[in-house]
Amino acid sequence: MLRSARRLPGGSVARAAVVAAALLSSLSRGSPPEPPEPAASPLSPYFGTKTRYEDAEPGLRRDPRLLGEACRPLQLVALIRHGTRLPTARQVARLRQLQALVRRPDAEPEPEPEWSRPGADGQLVERGRQDMRRLAGRLARLFPALLGRRHAGRLRALSSSKPRCVDSGVAFLQGLWRHHHPGEPAPGPADMEYGPLEINDKLMRFFDHCEKFLTEVEGNATALHHVEAFKTGPEMQNVLNKVAATLQVPVSSLNADLIQVAFFACSFDLAIRGVKSPWCDVFDIEDAKVLEYLNDLKQYWKRAYGYAINSRSSCGLFQDIFRHMDKAVEQKQRSQPVSSPAILQFGHAETLLPLLSLMGYFKDKEPLTAHNYKEQLHRKFRSGRIVPYASNLIFVLYHCENARTPREEFQVQLLLNEKVLPLARSQDTVCLYEDLKEHYKDILQGCHATEECESPRLNSTSDEL
Repeated sequence: MLRSARRLPGGSVARAAVVAAALLSSLSRGSPPEPPEPAASPLSPYFGTKTRYEDAEPGLRRDPRLLGEACRPLQLVALIRHGTRLPTARQVARLRQLQALVRRPDAEPEPEPEWSRPGADGQLVERGRQDMRRLAGRLARLFPALLGRRHAGRLRALSSSKPRCVDSGVAFLQGLWRHHHPGEPAPGPADMEYGPLEINDKLMRFFDHCEKFLTEVEGNATALHHVEAFKTGPEMQNVLNKVAATLQVPVSSLNADLIQVAFFACSFDLAIRGVKSPWCDVFDIEDAKVLEYLNDLKQYWKRAYGYAINSRSSCGLFQDIFRHMDKAVEQKQRSQPVSSPAILQFGHAETLLPLLSLMGYFKDKEPLTAHNYKEQLHRKFRSGRIVPYASNLIFVLYHCENARTPREEFQVQLLLNEKVLPLARSQDTVCLYEDLKEHYKDILQGCHATEECESPRLNSTSDEL
């Protein structure tokens, strides 16, 4: 084999030449127990929606600063993305295409992976269950008054119908159970103290129920023109040339989609198996930044600020969150117990990104386009920091007693990935509940999902994050 332009550790591209086969084979054997110290890579912060939770941002798991003793948590409403999952069928197909491209002529053919059977793609792996169980334990320690054992029967949990979300919800509830029963094996879902996990795609997969989004964005061949233009632009062409030289294959045999799945091959091994793939050595940081931007362009135009309907389609979910908090306030004012101290909702990156956009978060002064990559190097919209695996957005409603006046107050604090999220309008870390409602009055009163989503045609969506 000829020497490559960029030598990989070990002095040969042979490791990279067989890594696609090794990845497919290792995934077919399932996910091994998580190692004590999962492997790291300097590329880890750039995997977009394929980013591990712990890699999303330094200090991610420090306990947030909550309100003082004068304010007690009354209710939390949590939106949680599913944990680490297997590649989807489309990603697997591209991995196989890449495998065929770089396989040595004398290499033995790999057996068909067990998980390639219909319906197995994109499923939660053991690491994803650990994501959920550990998140549950941390939140239970942070909010013992809301996620304690005495409230178990009043906890409400609902999920997208996708198996990876259902399994994430079950694993989260198991994590709560284990927190309250240390050392005891977790029972099956039916035997835990919590209520059943409800399936609600209208809330968790609102994008599937929005005709305007399906026709104007999902089913519109030109909606992602900035993504397609960037794939053939100078930044991506530079990455193509470098990778082709490293792998010793013609540039014409590669394209942006294959390069991206090669990049994600590194992320899959890190996230699913906790090991560093040889594919991680094919790319450098500059390549990673370009490929991150390609992924962010897709999320921006398909799920966030690219088109108004992306975020407006989530207004039903937004209003539902406030209905829960309205009910808790009303019950507290009547000296009644809050019927649901905790509402846990398990969905997708596609659930969280439109909602955060609707609320005005992570919006840059200029839109992300195919032509302003350099200008956007310090952009706010970085999907890997916003919605990694197991990402979570939590609304915490507090009941506060003001010593200076007899009037009680209700305040709200937001957490994103277990860190306090300043308010989009003021950068304050907490505000009166009524003030928050006033700020979002136009959405709460003027956004009607049925009207927003009206469209003369209907399509369907299948692309998952």
